[in-house]
Amino acid sequence: MKKNIAVLGAFLLINACSSGFDDTSLATNTNKAKAENCPKPSVVSLPVQNQNEGFYDRFDWHIRNIIANDDTIKFQTLKQDFVFCRANNTWAVQKGTLPKELQPPINYSAFAQDLVNPKFKNIDFQGKNYQYRVLHEPKYSLGSENNITRQEVSDPTKDKIVFELITPNNKNPQRQTVYTLKDLQNAVVKAGFSAEGNQLGFPRVTSSLVYGEKIWWSIAFEQGEGNNGIATIISYDPKTAKFNLIQPDALAFTQITDLVITGNANSPTFWMGTNVSGEGNLYIPAKGLVAYSPDGKSPNSGSLSAYSTNNSPIVGAIPDKLRLENDILWVSTANGVCQVKWQAADNPKNWSCWRFTAMAKLTDTLPLYSASTNKNSVASLSRNNTVEVLWWSPINFPTNQGRYEVVYPQGFTAKLNEGASNYEFGRSLPPGKPSIDWPGFEWHWNGERFVRSLDEVSLNLSGGGPQGIGSGQLNPEVPLNWNAMRGDLELVEISAKSTSVKYYSGWVDSAKLQPYLTVVPQTRPQNPQPNPLKVN
Repeated sequence: MKKNIAVLGAFLLINACSSGFDDTSLATNTNKAKAENCPKPSVVSLPVQNQNEGFYDRFDWHIRNIIANDDTIKFQTLKQDFVFCRANNTWAVQKGTLPKELQPPINYSAFAQDLVNPKFKNIDFQGKNYQYRVLHEPKYSLGSENNITRQEVSDPTKDKIVFELITPNNKNPQRQTVYTLKDLQNAVVKAGFSAEGNQLGFPRVTSSLVYGEKIWWSIAFEQGEGNNGIATIISYDPKTAKFNLIQPDALAFTQITDLVITGNANSPTFWMGTNVSGEGNLYIPAKGLVAYSPDGKSPNSGSLSAYSTNNSPIVGAIPDKLRLENDILWVSTANGVCQVKWQAADNPKNWSCWRFTAMAKLTDTLPLYSASTNKNSVASLSRNNTVEVLWWSPINFPTNQGRYEVVYPQGFTAKLNEGASNYEFGRSLPPGKPSIDWPGFEWHWNGERFVRSLDEVSLNLSGGGPQGIGSGQLNPEVPLNWNAMRGDLELVEISAKSTSVKYYSGWVDSAKLQPYLTVVPQTRPQNPQPNPLKVN
């Protein structure tokens, strides 16, 4: 079997996102925080599209790394840093400082070699260095034209994912099988699916930390085109030189994006970010933030609490990076950051959240369009006002012309020839989300309206690009006409054949705006109402 490295670009980006630093998430003494040591306010513009980028990449604010000291917590994206000042709970946006080793690779051929034979990474335990990696066996080989060739194995028990650890004063690694293709096939059948067509996706370590007297890692995997894996937490006890695997049945084929641990070392609770992906689609919401407490007798079974955009105040659908500081858990997503008192996370009052967004000051009166490629404007935006910028969509591919979607409080209405039906994969839905497929499926109910966070926009160009509220025939040369991509929705009427919504956004020519990045407090409705999809 061969894989072209260009096709693997999506996976490579995710692999590059896993932290290269070994952060044990130690608490920071905020009493020492000084406002004068925080960054000064600055204007950071919303990036424009570079060569070889998708038009949506300007809104890629997935957190790749967290750096903290006594004064600040820095949440690093590919191009920007969102910096929290501990002394006064304020935010600043800066140009990105993400280390090169955490950025997507430029030389895909060299990176493909690292997939085939991944490099060891380091973690310190009690002043001694341990080296680790996870890989697929039999190993792939890199051929001509950047093709990755896989050795076919007839015995599924010998097609496996292996964790290697080099301990101090040793040259040869200790080895632990994480799971085999046979294990994956059995798990898929147990979940009610067919084992046929499944294969082991490239594995990766998404977090490493020391807790208690052990070293812990979370392992994720490539998904899509038949590739899959089993959600795994692995630990190593240096005293006994033994590994231990935890593969929660409740997580099944969910990717763990990051891991922190709370509670007694002998009876811990694992806090994890979760995500799934598909063909050409990097980020698909899974269970949100998960707290998992294993059963003492059967670690793969236990109690699981999940906090998603549908059942909690969390500000984004996919937790990228986590940081634990005493009784506070920091949860970062592509849409913002939350500060959670983890010991009572079920109470919404114990969440404080901030949202990443873009704003633009209007220097002229601008025509406003009710859909992204409409030729005639239907309203206007007055000068000397500030608008929130939600998205950018092309109107002409060759010239890279496009429009920004902006918040429009007056709203527009639209009737779509698409109605409601039962969602086919209901058991895979995030907690609290109704099993109903409808035009606003990727929006979630916030107690007042249906809203869409940035990480709920499926970035899938192979399927025609991000999908919004609208209609039209897919044409590679003609952009689709969207009423809304991220604007809030109010459900007016819905049936099996049609849907009417009021959407609170409009479109302006992008040449007329100069958006800049900012961070705003996430507010919640004072009198939340039931989700109308559940009522109906």
